[in-house]
Amino acid sequence: MRITDLLKKQGIQIGVSVKDKAEAIEKLVALHEKCGNLKDRKAYKEGILKREEMGTTAIGMEIAIPHAKSEAVKAPALTAITVPKGVDYGSPDGDPCKLVFMIAATTDGDVHLEVLARMMQMLMDMDFTAKLKAAKDADEFLKLIDEKETEKFPEETKTEEKSDSGKKEEKKEKKEKGGKIQVLAVTACPTGIAHTYMAAEALNKAAEKMGITIKVETNGSGGAKNVLAAKEIEECDGIIIAADKSVETARFDGKPVLSTKVADGIHKPEELINKIINGEAPVFHSDKKAEADSADGNESFGRKLYKHLMNGVSHMLPFVVAGGIFIAIAFLIDAACGVEAAGNSAFGTVNPVAAWFKNIGGYAFNFMLPLLAGFIAMSIADRPGLLVGIVGGLLASNGATFADPGAAETVPSGFLGALLAGFLAGWLMKMFEKLCDKLPQALEGIKPVLLYPLAGLGIVGAMMCAVNPIMAVINTGLNNGLTWLSENNLGILLGCILGAMMSIDMGGPFNKAAYVFGTGMLTTAAGTTDPAVQQVCYQVMASVMIGGMVPPIAIALSTTIFRNCWTADERKNGLVNYIMGLSFITEGAIPYAASYPLKVIPSCALGAATAGALSWLFGCTLMAPHGGIFVIATIGNPFMYLLALLIGSVVGALMLSLLKRPKKKKEE
Repeated sequence: MRITDLLKKQGIQIGVSVKDKAEAIEKLVALHEKCGNLKDRKAYKEGILKREEMGTTAIGMEIAIPHAKSEAVKAPALTAITVPKGVDYGSPDGDPCKLVFMIAATTDGDVHLEVLARMMQMLMDMDFTAKLKAAKDADEFLKLIDEKETEKFPEETKTEEKSDSGKKEEKKEKKEKGGKIQVLAVTACPTGIAHTYMAAEALNKAAEKMGITIKVETNGSGGAKNVLAAKEIEECDGIIIAADKSVETARFDGKPVLSTKVADGIHKPEELINKIINGEAPVFHSDKKAEADSADGNESFGRKLYKHLMNGVSHMLPFVVAGGIFIAIAFLIDAACGVEAAGNSAFGTVNPVAAWFKNIGGYAFNFMLPLLAGFIAMSIADRPGLLVGIVGGLLASNGATFADPGAAETVPSGFLGALLAGFLAGWLMKMFEKLCDKLPQALEGIKPVLLYPLAGLGIVGAMMCAVNPIMAVINTGLNNGLTWLSENNLGILLGCILGAMMSIDMGGPFNKAAYVFGTGMLTTAAGTTDPAVQQVCYQVMASVMIGGMVPPIAIALSTTIFRNCWTADERKNGLVNYIMGLSFITEGAIPYAASYPLKVIPSCALGAATAGALSWLFGCTLMAPHGGIFVIATIGNPFMYLLALLIGSVVGALMLSLLKRPKKKKEE
């Protein structure tokens, strides 16, 4: 089968004028219908539009290739239009498209996909595409394609085996010339029809031009082709993964791997290859392989726990931040309208506008625990862990037990219960996956859609109904403990510790642990009507945020007031830290901490601890989980909070300036 077998004369229209992308798609679909390629025009067009939603099919170089695999296609086919004036197709290079092919692919078979893959390779030749754009009629257009295909694949129709053999010999000769294949690559796009093969062709061309040996595996719609061998992976300098979907990466463990989008494989092949050759790609470590081969001991158990936790936290935070701020706005609106907060369970929903913010924020906030547990479990057990984690987190948030499965009268196990649900559910699901490895191969297809979800739901349901009563007791004890700290004036110590933790590693494990604890207290406050518990929870969040704001501001003050302790560049960059500190972006202090760790870190920790303790002493509260000075309206006792921030920052700046000796002129 050749390209000209798929592209009919009546499926080509030269010199078309279209006003936008939608009209271009409509024109090409109409050509397919005219050629009799479709069973259902509407269904096929829906497939094309669905593919466009994943990202534009314009590839640059004034070319676009919309495509879809659909049951609405009778037989694989191509249509094409040339647009002399161009059409805006959302091309990555910003240029209008003047040559547009539309691929109609059937859902069965892959012979035609190989032919279309060759088409993609041919379009990477700029001279060839220029001739197609300038074609005067459909006959010339077809002739150009036929000639180019014959030139590029001269023996494709008659001596395929011989051609394949010749290619193998060429690869062997190329490999022997360099001693090994220097660079390996994997290309893949969501549908596996167009971009996959264009990226492969671009990488091959760039490597040939640079004198580099390369082998590219294509993960197309018809399956993986030119698959990388284990020996080749072992001997290569590195691997490029240019893909917009998941590919198998465990085999690359311990090798330099550069992961990027498939479009970069098309447009930046030389840059990608150079990064591999120059040793700029990071070494890849596969969790799956590390766990399977635990004898290596490359990663400690504690490190794995932290990675799993951070996977959950990173997915949870957007919901916490946005939802928390919306809820805080609702409280502010009711307060501004004179609604009494103390003992009022309806506070935040009395005013209709406040109720809108409270409900929307509450919906987002309610996802916090399920997502935390879900993505922790997914980090441990991959995709089968997502269901068990999300359900486990939801059961933790409502407190279901065997005696009370509807959670009508139980105490939720809350944040701690969701953490436990994520880890336990993930590990139990992973054990179940290993047990399923012993099942017959014939059942492989139903594992992810039936066995894993069904067993996972049963496992997490039973587990959480058993665990929730215990976690509820612990959660209640924690709430009582926080209240006791406040009543006995010991909360200042907690505020001091939390403030210091936020500044010790500035975005690292201590910082994240304190922040997760603070946001967890917000969920506790949202789930109780006890004013004393709510007060303490909001004081915790206030101490956490102020502790994260101090380090950048302390450094900024020091670079401004004690100028002779810093270089000119450090003084200039220090000004930015005012904004970062006021915005609650602790990481602004990292460059200074990296340069002078023994001076910056203790100073910032002392300043942050002071601010955290003062915030608690002044009774400052915070109902929003992020935002810094920009959520001042949600802070209880705001003027004293600003005073605590100023005092803590000055303490940090003074200590830092005492520890750092003045710079000499030569050092500047």
